[in-house]
Amino acid sequence: MACAMILSSCSFGGKSKSSSKSDNYTTTGSAASGTYQGVIENGRYKTSKARGVTASNNDNTFNVKSFESGLTNISKKVFSTKSYIFQEGQYLSKSTVENWLGRVSKSNKTGLNPKKGKTNGTRNPVYIQSIEEQDYMKQNGNDLKLHGITVGIGLNSVDYYKKTTNGPTYSQNISDAAMKSYGQQAAQKVIKRLRQKKALKNVPIVIALYKQASDDSLVGGTFFEYSVNNGSSVGTWKKLNITNKVLPKASDATSTNSGNETDNTDFTNFKSQIQSFFPNLSGVTAQAQYENGTLSGMHITVTTQFYSETEISSFTQYISTAAQKYLPSGIPIDIKIQTSTDMQAFVYRDSGQKKFSSHVFDSY
Repeated sequence: MACAMILSSCSFGGKSKSSSKSDNYTTTGSAASGTYQGVIENGRYKTSKARGVTASNNDNTFNVKSFESGLTNISKKVFSTKSYIFQEGQYLSKSTVENWLGRVSKSNKTGLNPKKGKTNGTRNPVYIQSIEEQDYMKQNGNDLKLHGITVGIGLNSVDYYKKTTNGPTYSQNISDAAMKSYGQQAAQKVIKRLRQKKALKNVPIVIALYKQASDDSLVGGTFFEYSVNNGSSVGTWKKLNITNKVLPKASDATSTNSGNETDNTDFTNFKSQIQSFFPNLSGVTAQAQYENGTLSGMHITVTTQFYSETEISSFTQYISTAAQKYLPSGIPIDIKIQTSTDMQAFVYRDSGQKKFSSHVFDSY
C-alpha cells in the first residue's frame, strides 16, 4: 500500500494491469490514468537510497505526505506519466543527504545549512529540513535509461532546537523572504553537485522548493516554486499557488471563495452522514489542497475504534458509498480509517475516476 500511495502521489493506489520485463527489472505495469509505473529490480521494489533522512524529527506527519505527493505532482508537469517510468532516487546516498542536511563546518564542508552560531547577533537557524530525489526513466530496448530527475528541498518555516541535549525545545521563526532566498541559494549548490555525477551531466533536473508547516499545524506544507534546468545553474523559477486548508472549517472562519464554501459543505455532509450511521467516531477531518484556487485533492482521516473485522469491513464499504455520493468528483481523494495507534482501512480514488477502491488491514 505504501508503494502504491507514493507512486500515485495524490492519485492514491492505481492498480497494475500488466507488467514490462527485461533481464533484471520489472515495472509495476500500466496503472490508472495519471500515475507512474514503478521499478521492480530482481523481484524487489527499488527503494530510495536516502529514504527517511531529515535534518531533525518531523512532528507534523502531514508535512511528510504533502512533501512526497507534492513533489510527484510537480514531476508530472515535466515528465509525462504516459512516457516516463518512476524510480525512487538512486543517485543521492544516505550519507550524502545526511551531510547536505547538516550544518557546514570544518568536518562537514558539504553542509547546506549555515554554520552553528550567530550572524549580526541572531542565531543561524536550520533552514533545510529534507531533500528528496525522484528519478524518471524510459525504456531503452531491454533496459531502463535515466531521462530526468526531480529534487525537492524542504525548508523550515519554524526551526525547533534545544540549547542542551535534554533541555526544553525552543522555536525560531523564519520569514518567507529569508526561507526563499536561502532555498534558492541551496538549489544552486545542489544542481552544481548533481552535474558532477556522470549519469546526471546531461539530463533535465527539476528543483522544487517546499515550505514546511509548523509542528502544531493541522495541515502540511506546500511547494511554492520550481525550476526546470538543462545546465549547471538554476534557470527561471516558476511560482506555484498552492494552499492547504482544514475541513470542516471552524464556525468562526470566513472565506471569500464560494468554491471553498461548497467544498466545506460537501465535506460536512459527508461527515454528518457517516457519524449518524456509525456512532463510534472520535474525529473526521480533511486536508484539502487548492492549486490556483481550485480544489485539487483531499486527505481525509477518520479516527474511530471498531472491535471486529465485520464492523471495520462494513464501515469501510459504507464510507466508499458515502464518499462517492457526497465528496467532490474528479479529484484524487484518500481516506484513512484508523484508531489512535493503528491503521484499520484505506479508501481511495484516483484523479478522474468515479468509484472508490478500498483495503481493510488484517488485525493479526
